[in-house]
Parts: sequence; structure tokens; C-alpha cells
Amino acid sequence: MNFDFSDEVKMMRDEARRFLKDRCPPKVVRRALDGAAVYDKDLWREIAALGWIGVAIPEEFGGSGIGYEALCVLAGEMGAALAPVPFSSSTYLAAEAILLAGDDVQKNEMLPEIASGECIATLALAEGAGNPARNAISTTYRNGKLTGTKWPVPDGAIADQAIVVAKGGAGDIGFFAVPLEGDGVTRATLRTLDPTRNYATITFQDAPAVPLLANGRGWTVVETILDRAAVLVAFEQVGGAEAALHMAKDYALERFAFGRSIASFQAIKHRLADMYVALELARAHAYYGAWALSHDAPELAGAASAARVAATEAYYLTTKENIQIHGGMGFTWEMDCHLYYRRAKALALLLGNANYWRSRLIGQLEHLEAVE
Repeated sequence: MNFDFSDEVKMMRDEARRFLKDRCPPKVVRRALDGAAVYDKDLWREIAALGWIGVAIPEEFGGSGIGYEALCVLAGEMGAALAPVPFSSSTYLAAEAILLAGDDVQKNEMLPEIASGECIATLALAEGAGNPARNAISTTYRNGKLTGTKWPVPDGAIADQAIVVAKGGAGDIGFFAVPLEGDGVTRATLRTLDPTRNYATITFQDAPAVPLLANGRGWTVVETILDRAAVLVAFEQVGGAEAALHMAKDYALERFAFGRSIASFQAIKHRLADMYVALELARAHAYYGAWALSHDAPELAGAASAARVAATEAYYLTTKENIQIHGGMGFTWEMDCHLYYRRAKALALLLGNANYWRSRLIGQLEHLEAVE
């Protein structure tokens, strides 16, 4: 079994890396951090023109249909560059929700606009800071109207459309498409540790909504969306962790103290070695997750949970140690260390925290043991 990527996908990864190095240097990220722009609209248009948004969307629905392997490597490069664009909300969340819960007519209506970047979309699932849970959903849909409050919604303040998880008339969980510029919708941007990623509170008060007609499996579909997104977010985390490791290594090689490079000190070597081990463990889990996602394998839930846990831990460790290796300078605003630390903390809570994914992983392992 080969978990490595094809030569074509590796070529796409290398091209994406070159593009983002040129178009998304730290000064672009800092514009979002400083509040000069919620996201980089020019970069978003260029990414859309390159076809990245639709790589996992089938051709018949406006995408390129290249597949999830390509989306995984693109996610890794976006994470390494800290790209301030609504890529994850549109591709990992909204598009997947439509693919799983919409019928062919709805897919034909909504997915081409998402793939082209014309429509920024998101998934409105959470109703508070807790982990995803069926009994936490109180937003309701009745007689064509949606009522409830969702937060935090990724890219909720800039999205054009939301796929909202809500209770239907019989109390079952369903998916409902809502235009966010329409009647009955109010939005407020949330202040978070990482302003380079937008989050918002969205309140629906009798907002017109369209049910996705392939509903029926309820919370099972939500968990599938979360599993797919967890693999992709894990690649973002691995990409960011690798960038933080390289930043720490380069600084350690360049910084001299007591007449020698600090990279030669055993304490620094130990820190870099711990970062490297955590990163490679996370990368291995992410690659397994990419295989499971690309093959729609029954191992996806377990693979996604393991990837999510390992990548969250690796990203936090590498960004924390990166600051420490930079010493007193690492804590300053002028250094870029905190950009990755902020993203690591924010992504650790997206889709549920590490404890949520540990519990899911334990559940999957117990299930496998019972089957055997």
C-alpha cells in the first residue's frame, strides 16, 4: 500500500509553494492581522483562477475533479503560507456539505459558483464554544424559515452563503442553504486570537432557507463532513508546523552566542529534535488520512481522528518552541513567530478540540476491537 502522492500531485504542490511564496509573504498576512483587510481579495481571485477551490469538486458540478490528494497538498501549502483567504470554509466545509446533502439540481446550482470563487460559502454548525454534538443544535427550520444563532462561524462575516445545520419540523438534523445578505440575517465579527482568519456570530430570525433535498441521515452526515475536513485541516496544521520548524532551525543556525551558533547547543538541538519528531508523526497520520479520504475508505473516521490529534499537538509544539528558540525576540510583534502560534491555537479549536478527536479515536479503536 503506497501512501505517497503521485508525481502529478507533487508537481501541483511545488507550483503552489512557489506561487504562495511570491504572492503571500508575511506582509500580506499582517495586513489581515492589522485589520487592513478581512481577507486578501486579490489573492482569493488568483487562487480561484488557478482552479484550487474546485479540485475535489466533480467536473459535472463545475470543478476539475482532480481529487482529494490534490486538495490535501494545497491545504498544506495554504497552511505553510498562512494564506488569509476563506479557502477552508468554502472547500472543506460548505462544498462537502453540498456534495453529501444536496441533490444533483442543488449541486449544479451552488457548486460551480463556489468552485469559481464567485460565491464564498461556509458551514454554520457550532452554537457556542463547545465541541460538535447533536444535542447542542437548537436552531430550527419551520415553514421555509430558519431561526437560531450560530457561532463561531468560520468566515461568517465575509461569506455569501451558509449551509446551516438545524433541526427540521420533526426534530431531525438537516442542512439548509441561506443567503447571508438576505432578510432575517444579522452578522457580527468575533474577536479572536488569530485575526487573519475571520469568525462571526450569525443570527437567523425567520430567515428564508432552502433545505438540501438529499437530507435524511442527519448527524451521520455532519460527522462525515467533520472527518473529511479534519484530514484537510490536519494538512494545514502540518504545513504550518513545518514552516515553524524551518523558521526555528534557520534562526538557530544564524544566531551566534558565546562565539558559536546556538544550533550547536544541546538544549537547542533537543528542542529541534522534538519538533521534528512531532511533525513527522503528524505527517504520517495526515498521509494515512489522505489515503482514506481519497478512497472513501471505512477507515476514514479513525484516520481523521488520529491525524487531527497528532497535527494539533505538533502545530502547538513547533510554534511554541519556535518562539522559545528565538529567545526574547520571539515574543515581539516584529517577528513572525506569533503569526504561526496564533494560527495553531485557532485551528486547534476548529471542528472541535483535541479532546473531542481523542474521544472519537478511542471510540473507533474500541469498535475495531469489538469487531475483531
